[in-house]
Amino acid sequence: MAEVVVEHIKKTYKIKKETFTALSDISFSVDAGEIFGIIGPDGAGKTSLFRILTTLLLADSGKATVMGLDVVKQYKEIRRSIGYMPGKFSLYSDLTVQENLEFFATIFNTTIEANYGLVKDIYSQIEPFKKRKSGQLSGGMKQKLALSCALIHKPTVLFLDEPTTGVDAVSRKELWEMLHRLKRDGITILISTPYMDEAGLCDRVALFQKGRILSINTPKGIIKNYAYPLWAVKAVEMYQLMNAILKEPSVESCYLFGQYTHVAFKNRGGEQAILEDIIKRGTYTQVEYHPIEANIEDCFMSLMKD
Repeated sequence: MAEVVVEHIKKTYKIKKETFTALSDISFSVDAGEIFGIIGPDGAGKTSLFRILTTLLLADSGKATVMGLDVVKQYKEIRRSIGYMPGKFSLYSDLTVQENLEFFATIFNTTIEANYGLVKDIYSQIEPFKKRKSGQLSGGMKQKLALSCALIHKPTVLFLDEPTTGVDAVSRKELWEMLHRLKRDGITILISTPYMDEAGLCDRVALFQKGRILSINTPKGIIKNYAYPLWAVKAVEMYQLMNAILKEPSVESCYLFGQYTHVAFKNRGGEQAILEDIIKRGTYTQVEYHPIEANIEDCFMSLMKD
């Protein structure tokens, strides 16, 4: 059963007489108990979508339901049953950690004790600082407090807008472990992130770019649909080598990924010979090249070109 349904949602903004499209005819659904990732760079439309689904923003057209409730007509019922953690820290900086959590529990007619088991794993890490004002917390601790506040009333659907942005690697890992525990408790989770490596931690993902959905599938399904033979290439003179590779007619794309450049070829067969010929024509040192499997980021870059 679909817990979240989005049908042909469109949203534009007018800034200094110019119109910008944030969401362009977006449609998808999220099943109950699913971790669904909205993956895309800044400006892709992720936050606008989340604000519409959490009843904080009206779409220009289209329809969306959460738990079968219309986001416009039944917004009050939705707000009582969802948890929302915005990308920007929005708790009360002049209240302590404990006061913030107590406040959010109170407005949902519950208590910390009633649902402590739901937030224990993550809140216990910041509980030693419960008398510290939230504005004085580190970035990772702020995220943990915000998530605790979003969960304290035991929501049916949880919306997390870029919860790992600016957070250290350990906190990111702990957050994802927490999300998978919440999934086992039956909570449906929609999470947005600009980090492509987090796509593999979701059940399904929607790849977003400039207000459009490029693909919706499981992470493995997206990678399986990647059509090009792919090689990793490395040299000390990387910039010069990339320019030489891009001039080759048989090359579909060439992008830098860390220490390597990922080279996609239009056709399968003879890729090694083509690379060796390019390398022989130049002066490159410490050259490495080998075939690789595509990752989500390779797929995203390919879909952007279509």
